[in-house]
Amino acid sequence: MAIEDVAYEQIRAAIAGGEMHPNERLVEADLSARFGASRTAVRTALVRLEQEGLVEHKRNHGAKVRLIGELEATEIYETRAVLEGLAARKAAIVCTETDVEHLRELLGAIQQKLDAGDLIEASDLNAELHSTIIRIARHSTAERLVGGLNTHLVRYHYRTILQPDRPRKSFEEHRAIVDAIAAHDPDRAEQLMRTHLEFVIATLRLPLPPEVLNQQRR
Repeated sequence: MAIEDVAYEQIRAAIAGGEMHPNERLVEADLSARFGASRTAVRTALVRLEQEGLVEHKRNHGAKVRLIGELEATEIYETRAVLEGLAARKAAIVCTETDVEHLRELLGAIQQKLDAGDLIEASDLNAELHSTIIRIARHSTAERLVGGLNTHLVRYHYRTILQPDRPRKSFEEHRAIVDAIAAHDPDRAEQLMRTHLEFVIATLRLPLPPEVLNQQRR
């Protein structure tokens, strides 16, 4: 992999993983020292990331991590609903018994985390369930597009699971999707996935519980 590509992947992963926060300034010298890359490689990486919408650059202010607002996040989830609905449909058509076993194992792991009150780990496993369904679908275009969209949602990744009652409802929605895939029912699998992500959008519009807001202010 070229040096420029390494710097690009490292900075992109840091943004997508939440290590770099929205509106955080991206100083070439600091990034060069942090990732062991030349300033030229970092500059090239920032240009690519700006083209992807992850970074914004303003004259006389330099580059910073682009803040994704709630309206744009809603649009991203709406787009995901279409793409992941398609993936669920395809998964229901082509899935094997081994694929279904894997999905049910993930559901079991999610339930264990919920029972233990570990909402963050449960949320991470939810994301893994979604990506697994796309892989089962063997739809490389949907996988690539959804992967790109998800890099913009780091700020919202844990937002919905912090709402009261939402974790259990989400689990039941996921279980219904898996059941439809296992039953090789593409129409139901697609509709359930779209409905699930519509519920996610509706939940994003709700204010965060006071205890969560108080914790964020500390």
